[in-house]
Amino acid sequence: MMTNIPVVKPGIIAVSRDCFPVSLSASRRAAIVRAFGEGLYECPVTVENERDALAALADVKAAGCNALIVFLGNFGPETPETLLCQKFDGPTMYIAAAEGDGDLIDGRGDAFCGVLNCSYNLGMRHLTAYIPSYPVGDAADCAAMIRDFLPIARALIGVKNLKIITFGPRPQDFFACNAPIKGLYELGVEVEENSELDLLVSYKAHENDPRIPEVCADMAAELGSCGNCYPEMLPRMAQFELTLLDWAESHKGAREYVCFADKCWPAFPEQFGFEPCYVNSRLAARGIPVACEVDIYGALSEYIGSCITQDAVTLLDVNNSVPKYLYDEDIAGKFAYDIRDTFMGFHCGNTPTCKMCSSRAVRYQLIQHRLLEPAGSDPDFTRGTLEGDIAASDITFYRLQCDSEGQLRAYIAQGEVLPVATRSFGGIGIFAIPEMARFYRHVLIQKRYPHHGAVAFSHCAKPLFEVFKLLGITDIAYNQPRGVRYPTENPWD
Repeated sequence: MMTNIPVVKPGIIAVSRDCFPVSLSASRRAAIVRAFGEGLYECPVTVENERDALAALADVKAAGCNALIVFLGNFGPETPETLLCQKFDGPTMYIAAAEGDGDLIDGRGDAFCGVLNCSYNLGMRHLTAYIPSYPVGDAADCAAMIRDFLPIARALIGVKNLKIITFGPRPQDFFACNAPIKGLYELGVEVEENSELDLLVSYKAHENDPRIPEVCADMAAELGSCGNCYPEMLPRMAQFELTLLDWAESHKGAREYVCFADKCWPAFPEQFGFEPCYVNSRLAARGIPVACEVDIYGALSEYIGSCITQDAVTLLDVNNSVPKYLYDEDIAGKFAYDIRDTFMGFHCGNTPTCKMCSSRAVRYQLIQHRLLEPAGSDPDFTRGTLEGDIAASDITFYRLQCDSEGQLRAYIAQGEVLPVATRSFGGIGIFAIPEMARFYRHVLIQKRYPHHGAVAFSHCAKPLFEVFKLLGITDIAYNQPRGVRYPTENPWD
């Protein structure tokens, strides 16, 4: 259950230019509310002047609205309709009425024209609002546009009210996720940086917490008998889960929502006695992403995806190519992808159980076992990863990042996880993205993105692109279709 993302309460305000019939805007507004159904608050004030704008804003605020739809039922009054955006504390959308519900004498509203002046005035006031790709429609069209706006609004509200809590500096010789936090403040995100020692002290303080048995029982039920390979580990992991949840609650401060970016190696497993991956996966399933390796922008990216989809997300390495023998056996001729369209997305075990195949289980981190425990020994404190193949699904692979120069940029690519066994370890899946090879070279490498990418388990690129635009990101890359070259692509290649 998503417990850490906003609930959007949209309200619609109709505007009317005083030389047009106000009844036209009011009746068209009512038709949209009927077409939308339950959940859209209808402000009874139709705005013709500045005093109306203030009255309408007071009304939607009293109704608890946190997202605003400004509806041009006719041409609309330029100053009052843009003051609505300026003075409303939340995301604002502008849509307009198409003609067709009346004659073209007394029943013509000219909202098609009014949107142009509205946009011009928003620009003069340096205001940012969401305007759909084609913002003019009848009641059913406008209701559909509002539904498209809700996930965008949810993400914007979430980012505005988010605190990212970090523990520990990034591992030495592992600076790929290093990024200036300046970009977080530009986005309005708060950040709280802590030491691993702070986390360890808090963890120890939760020893014998009376809630531990209940969390253990929930973990056991989630994993089932086949997935609970180390039942003796559950109390340690339950203790850590409670530590993070309590820290989030006591440290969110003035913010409503939190996510984490935690250091998870090399000191963590030996000092805590387990790997944190399974716990991280459980929090991600609740809308509280815990990014690995202190990847702050990875955590932010995950959180935005949770807000948009209202579903669990994960963070994975763009990890390894698919071997040709595996491609030939299980992919060629069965799926419309070239081998270079495919890759394996991997992480130690942070993907929620609900996004993995039924054979998933809590196991141990093979790489850390090699590094930290005696050769040939049974795994001890390197246990705690959630391992198995990621289930077949549509996916959106994306990231919001601040580069070394302090520039915010993002990428988005849609694809799928193939229903093909990986024959490998960790939380891992075979991903397929059209034209991935070119995207890999001319976006991920060329623009120096880190190896971590956020994964949403649906095709949500459309609202994600709009969210990035409204956050002020001017460089939003995506996988170009065949025949459309990247600026850095060699035309003779």
